[in-house]
Amino acid sequence: MTTKTVILIASDMLGRGENKPLGSLLIHSFLNTLCAFNEKPASILFMNDGVKLVAEDSVAVGELKQLEAQGVEILACGTCLSRLELTDKVAVGQVSNMYDLTNIMLKGDKVISL
Repeated sequence: MTTKTVILIASDMLGRGENKPLGSLLIHSFLNTLCAFNEKPASILFMNDGVKLVAEDSVAVGELKQLEAQGVEILACGTCLSRLELTDKVAVGQVSNMYDLTNIMLKGDKVISL
């Protein structure tokens, strides 16, 4: 089941703090857990350092590919990918732009920002 919920991920870590290994573990665990739920978000949007999660060497690529196969739209900010020099390293999802990302958030029933 897919809802009109949109998840915005703006970091390659979950939570605030300086413990990067813990934050990385938590975002990976969140995405892994999300795969197990019957209810899925309509879209997961990646901006800022969050776009690192869609790159080839990300620990989250497997979970994101699974979510995409389950019908979840995966979109990454093209400007962010370009600034972080990751445009050629996208392993999952589609490259998008701020207009489309904003439009998806405005049309969602609920936006969850991580």
